[in-house]
Amino acid sequence: MEKFKAAMLLGSVGDALGYRNVCKENSTVGVKIQEELQRSGGLDHLVLSPAEWPVSDNTIMHIATAEALTTDYWCLDDLYREMVRCYVEIVEKLPERRPDPATIEGCAQLKPNNYLLAWHTPFNEKGSGFGAATKAMCIGLRYWKPERLETLIEVSVECGRMTHNHPTEYQEHWFYFEAKWQFYLEERKISKDSESKAIFPDNYDAEEREKTYRKWSSEGRGGRRGHDAPMIAYDALLAAGNSWTELCHRAMFHGGESAATGTIAGCLFGLLYGLDLVPKGLYQDLEDKEKLEDLGAALYRLSTEEK
Repeated sequence: MEKFKAAMLLGSVGDALGYRNVCKENSTVGVKIQEELQRSGGLDHLVLSPAEWPVSDNTIMHIATAEALTTDYWCLDDLYREMVRCYVEIVEKLPERRPDPATIEGCAQLKPNNYLLAWHTPFNEKGSGFGAATKAMCIGLRYWKPERLETLIEVSVECGRMTHNHPTEYQEHWFYFEAKWQFYLEERKISKDSESKAIFPDNYDAEEREKTYRKWSSEGRGGRRGHDAPMIAYDALLAAGNSWTELCHRAMFHGGESAATGTIAGCLFGLLYGLDLVPKGLYQDLEDKEKLEDLGAALYRLSTEEK
């Protein structure tokens, strides 16, 4: 249970750390962001308060998704209706958090009063954004058991296209997503048939990572879409191991969509390692701390008790 709570908390910590970079117009290069962090005393000296270090729409949407997943729904259609209700209820809070535009557009097209079509939004051929990925980690927490794999996939897809109903959600466009990830796996020498560790370049400092993240992106800004935001987070996690500081340098302090990549990376780190390796100042006064912990506990209880 403690790691589920840590996952919810550290996802928001990663969001808050990365979000501040996005809000500061001069912080567009990872090297400068990390230099500024060192001048302020480093991660050990930071205290993330709601006023100084607010979370972005990533956390707000992730909380809304988790709240729906922890209700007493009878079937998946009821779960989707509950997700719609939660998203529509909080959409007015999003504009002040510099949200992913696709999230706002998607929420505006949800129909909470239409019983049959509540979560069906139009296909957007030119759709983009990372919001489908950053609100989805709790779905993995809810349906982590191997026998629930099909449910995990179904709920993830339906949840994603409620707000981000764009090409990579459809089979005829799937090659793009698949090709991007295949390229990444080959670049890191990762094979499903091999137990070898990922291979990183000898020179992979902040400047080189910045170039690589932009290369993985289809819009020239690392983490901008649903394929490269998880990719950067995953890459950072593989390289950092159990070092929270190294994870932050790679996933939270770069010049791209660092709030998105930080949200995903932080959540995964919490699930793997808990809170013991993270400075308490980063989460003790975190915005919505108690709610995040309660949701983590509820997700653990529901996922483990389920028959």
